[in-house]
Amino acid sequence: MADLLVKLYELPDNSRNVERLREEGIYIKRALSPDKHEILEFIRENFSESWASECDVAFSNLPVSCFIAVKDKKVVGFACYEATCKNFFGPIGVHNDMRGYGVGAALLLECLHAMYNEGYAYAIIGGGRGAADFYKKTVGATIIEGSDPGIYKRMIKSE
Repeated sequence: MADLLVKLYELPDNSRNVERLREEGIYIKRALSPDKHEILEFIRENFSESWASECDVAFSNLPVSCFIAVKDKKVVGFACYEATCKNFFGPIGVHNDMRGYGVGAALLLECLHAMYNEGYAYAIIGGGRGAADFYKKTVGATIIEGSDPGIYKRMIKSE
């Protein structure tokens, strides 16, 4: 899966997305350390142990580099940045029941705006080819040619 590149200085505004979701009872917020166990459990149950490991690292950053979506006091989505490498976005995941509401787009944009506000002009979406159309449509991402497998070739199970 190739990496993608995003221009952070040309991101669409996210405030309407966040407000629209709030009106539906879905809250987008930066994760807090006391909720770490619950967020990691959500990721393990709905996605993978490796994504939970990446998110765990996001809690070591200050500020925490993870945003979550919450509905009825339960985690329904998450997105991280600077979890695998500096200036990398990902992973991101939204519960199956919550897809189609714009939760993923809101989480993506919250992370990318945070990265921009932390001083980055560009961001890399790690291994995002499987969802390349989503990233292209939402934030104008472009594929970085020759980036497959990229940094992920160093993983234990890649060889």
